[in-house]
Amino acid sequence: MLPRQSPGLVSRLTALAILGLAIASAPATEPVTLPVIDSIMVDKSLRRLYLIRDGETVRAFPIALGLAPRGRKLREGDYRTPEGDYYISARKPDSSYMLALQISYPDESDRVRAEQAEVAAGGLIMVHGRPIRPANGRDRNYYSTRDWTDGCIAVSNAAMLEIWMMTRIGTPITIKP
Repeated sequence: MLPRQSPGLVSRLTALAILGLAIASAPATEPVTLPVIDSIMVDKSLRRLYLIRDGETVRAFPIALGLAPRGRKLREGDYRTPEGDYYISARKPDSSYMLALQISYPDESDRVRAEQAEVAAGGLIMVHGRPIRPANGRDRNYYSTRDWTDGCIAVSNAAMLEIWMMTRIGTPITIKP
C-alpha cells in the first residue's frame, strides 16, 4: 500500500510538474530560462513585488499585504507587513499556502524596538501564494481583491512558482512603505 499524500502537497507537486512540462515542451529554438535573481523589492504602497537581476526588474507581481498594511510592523498580531531590509531565510514547500519563502524578520532593530515597547516582535513573515484550501467560506476570488494576510506578502500561485524558482536562501528583500 502506498503512503497517503496530503492534498496540499499533491497540489503543489502537480503545479510544479505542469510548469516543468511547459518548460520541457518549449521549442528547442527558444529555450525557456528563469534567471536566479539578485534581490527582491516590495513596494507596499503600490502593492507590487519586483524581482531584480543586475539592477533591472525581470518580473513584477501584484501583492496582498497584512490586514493593517500602513506603517511598519511593531509587534506580533498587529497585522502589519514589516518594512526594511531583510533576506530570504528559509524555503517552505509544505506551507498551507502555495509554497512560502520566510523573511528574516525580526532583525536586531525589530527585536530591540519590540523589547523597548515590552511586546513580542512576532515572526514567521513569508512571501507566499494563496491558500491551498480557502477558509471560512471564502472563494478563491477573495484573495485576489484585498489585503488578507496576518502580515505576510501574498502573490498568486502562478507568481509564487516563478518566485520560488528564481530565488535562493539569502536573497535580499527590501520592503518599502
